[in-house]
Amino acid sequence: MEMPIESLNTIMLNVGLGIMDGNWNWQQVSSPFTRIYCVTEGEARLHLPDRIYTLTPGHLYIIPAYTMHSYECHGRFVHYYLHVYEGFKKETNVFELYDFPTEVTAQEGDEQLFAAMCREYPDAQLLNYDPKSYDNTTKFTDYAKRYSDMPIYQKMWLRGCILILFSRFMAEAKLKMWTKDERVGNALKYIHKNIYDDIDIDDLADVANVTKPYLIRLFKRYLNISPLQYINRKKIEKAELYLLTENISIKELAYTLGFSDHSYFIRLFKKITGKTPQEYRETMR
Repeated sequence: MEMPIESLNTIMLNVGLGIMDGNWNWQQVSSPFTRIYCVTEGEARLHLPDRIYTLTPGHLYIIPAYTMHSYECHGRFVHYYLHVYEGFKKETNVFELYDFPTEVTAQEGDEQLFAAMCREYPDAQLLNYDPKSYDNTTKFTDYAKRYSDMPIYQKMWLRGCILILFSRFMAEAKLKMWTKDERVGNALKYIHKNIYDDIDIDDLADVANVTKPYLIRLFKRYLNISPLQYINRKKIEKAELYLLTENISIKELAYTLGFSDHSYFIRLFKKITGKTPQEYRETMR
């Protein structure tokens, strides 16, 4: 299964140069957008669920959307940053198709590419590096509108820049095992296409042309979770994005995402994110 280039039709939210002096120590950060860093000076640490990375000059780093992570910095640390997101797409996310390396060696011209983006869009830089100051409803909406209002030639140039940077990671990415199994691929496509509906596992098994028990085994083998757990996780990711970008009631949001019981939706949201939808929204205000 090859990734269509349209899968990277991303929106730029922020780009800039961050100059830290031991003050980049944010904890438990998770956002509905992807981060790319290019380190130019100093060192810092990136804490991911499975590993701790030391961020060093001459390297690029990528943090996929919805990945819980923390930062640790004890001295001068200079890096370019780029925030991009894919919006309300129903296609399978590129990070579900490939295992991307978190760290790659920066190529000649990458730093200059970041610098050019910063020069072209100085208003896209962060005024405060605390994620709570920019990872919120108002700011997110403002950033997305700024991109939407750009003329098409600027969007084309930005997309070209983003694709070049993504290509550095794609060069070392590996297709996930499930992509070799058409049955799982068909099931995931169906889930993403119908994410706003109440997806029945029996119907999903029919789409994959296997029995329900066998479908569950396939998901466990390739994705390490059951079909229902996968569906719920994707629905909650959509919910996080809605809570960040839309003024919608919790009950209406539950119904929008195919939940007939909004109380169950609230419990599920808290189980997956650690917060109720209302707590999440208040945190992002």
